[in-house]
Amino acid sequence: MIIIGITGGSGGGKTSALRALDSLGALVIDCDALYHELLAQNIDMIGEIAARFEGVVTDGAVDRKALGRIAFNDAEALIELNEITHKYVSAEVDRRLKEWESQGGTLAAVDAIALIESGLGGKCDILVGVTAPIEIRVKRIMERDGLSEEYAKMRIGAQKPDSFFREHCDYVLVSDCETVELFERKCVEFFARILEER
Repeated sequence: MIIIGITGGSGGGKTSALRALDSLGALVIDCDALYHELLAQNIDMIGEIAARFEGVVTDGAVDRKALGRIAFNDAEALIELNEITHKYVSAEVDRRLKEWESQGGTLAAVDAIALIESGLGGKCDILVGVTAPIEIRVKRIMERDGLSEEYAKMRIGAQKPDSFFREHCDYVLVSDCETVELFERKCVEFFARILEER
């Protein structure tokens, strides 16, 4: 089985890359969506967050905006939050990959903003960074998540710069097409080409 790791900052175009891989028959694991599932359901992870971040968990529910305000404004808090969440996300990724391979799956994609830093990149055969100009990323985050420009910029500011992905990934895909459809087509052609080379 070939596992492609997809990474890049918020609003960079990773969703389009994942749709392209899905169209090529890949199992797609979106670690951000997986994190939100665990945040709602995994009692152990919620308990660790409650113990470290006072006041962000009420009646077993995590206030994501309150947690975000703390983590995105304090580098040490973000590191601690990631240490808690990465181990739970990683275990669930392993479980899903094993299940897919046991069903005969030959291609999988793991998408995570912190793919490299979390150690998830080590599970992947190919690492692809997906980037876009910052002004496009801000606009996408605002539209997608209903956030203010200030909060969107704060989120981007807490993430790695494009140079990080150029240094640590096997390939970098730039989301610079005029439409989402054009970028998805670019992604399909790109992934088909690198899979042929394997």
